[in-house]
Amino acid sequence: MKQKFQSERLGTEPIPKLLRSLSIPAIIGMVVMALYNVIDTIFISYGVGISAVAGVTISFPLMMIMMAISAAMGIGGASVISRRLGEKNEKEANQVFGNVLTIIILLSVVGVIGAFTFLEPVLILFGATPDILPYAIDYMFPILLATLFFTFSFATNSIIRSEGNARFAMMAMIIPSVLNIILDAVFIFGLNMGVKGAAYATVISQAIASAMVIQYFISGNSTLSLKIADFKLKLKLVKEIILVGLPAFVQQAAGSVMMIAINVMLIRYGGEFYVGVFGIIQRIIMMSFMPMAGVMQGMQPIVGYNYGANNFARLRQTVLLSLKIVTVISFGVFLIVMMFPAFLMSIFTSDAAVIEAGADSMRVMFAAVFLIGIQIISSGLYQALGKAKLALILSLSRQFIFLIPLVLILPHFFGTTGVWLAFPIADFFSFVLAFYLLYRHRKTFLKGETDESKSKSIDYKEPTHSSM
Repeated sequence: MKQKFQSERLGTEPIPKLLRSLSIPAIIGMVVMALYNVIDTIFISYGVGISAVAGVTISFPLMMIMMAISAAMGIGGASVISRRLGEKNEKEANQVFGNVLTIIILLSVVGVIGAFTFLEPVLILFGATPDILPYAIDYMFPILLATLFFTFSFATNSIIRSEGNARFAMMAMIIPSVLNIILDAVFIFGLNMGVKGAAYATVISQAIASAMVIQYFISGNSTLSLKIADFKLKLKLVKEIILVGLPAFVQQAAGSVMMIAINVMLIRYGGEFYVGVFGIIQRIIMMSFMPMAGVMQGMQPIVGYNYGANNFARLRQTVLLSLKIVTVISFGVFLIVMMFPAFLMSIFTSDAAVIEAGADSMRVMFAAVFLIGIQIISSGLYQALGKAKLALILSLSRQFIFLIPLVLILPHFFGTTGVWLAFPIADFFSFVLAFYLLYRHRKTFLKGETDESKSKSIDYKEPTHSSM
């Protein structure tokens, strides 16, 4: 009964209370998770140096590809599971879960093979110079060997949230993140293992997260269940998982391509020093975006469940409240960065040149960050509804359609400043696109009047044929 209540409350509990109960754990978990990346960078910066930070930054796009795969499987599976639970179709929800796990296992094999074959050539392609290549290899080799832990823990976290159990999802992020921070200090400073120590700390923490999640599912605390029969791949379900999760993959993969483009242009026009500076700023960006992403993740199971249950009034209320919250958060981020950029940089390094360069760069990069909230919410909204095409467009918009071309063009005219200028310009254009799409479909989200309610049963089963 308790497990069933976890999902059924998505359709009955007051929206403000429900969104708060789902978003706050997601925000806490994601902030703590981002915090270990921040502390990781701080430890590497102070314990090894800015060149090591540059090496980790160069390798980060490869890690982002791993996270992209996890996000695609997790968010795609979670969206389908939420809607199946809303329809009271628990049998197929379990089949979706089993198929997600099978895909994760198969993809993990590719990661292990990659550690021994294409790691070094890929890092060189990403822009690694002879000076920073050893740091990048030391960091990524152990992580690729542990691909299964990363993909499993990240993907299943989204699935746990899809059934309304945000508290455990939060703990499954917080506990390994705290452990990672402790192990970072032990390995980097206590055992003098450098960048390799940071990688080992991350691998061990993700292995612990995976063990926690397995225990959660086999103990009967979940609405879902692990059954061997459900691991058999079903083409229809795999197609739906991939199509709905594709926008999340593209968004993360575009982030990886974006990082590569930025690193290459910074090395060309500024040198390895600016790659290290950007590596620090990237961590600050992650921390500032996490609260908004947490609201979006708290919103998604509510939207998916009530869409499946045909309750458009609750869907509408959830979307509007989420938009209000992320707007306030994004303005707060803007004000903090504009007022205290040097202080934020000084947390990571005592190097005056790095602090000065980073502070100037941050003010430019965050100039339009107050517009980003609507883009995050709208992308998550269409993912939760199973609207794969629209979610894909929004996921591509900021990083791939706008940011990457700007990063490749502007430095030819403005040097490294052109890289920083690309961010606010891309933020503005992605805001315009997200606003347009929400306005275009305002009847669904503001009035609850839509023809989709009549044809939705077809739409959510075949998201590629969406009328939206």
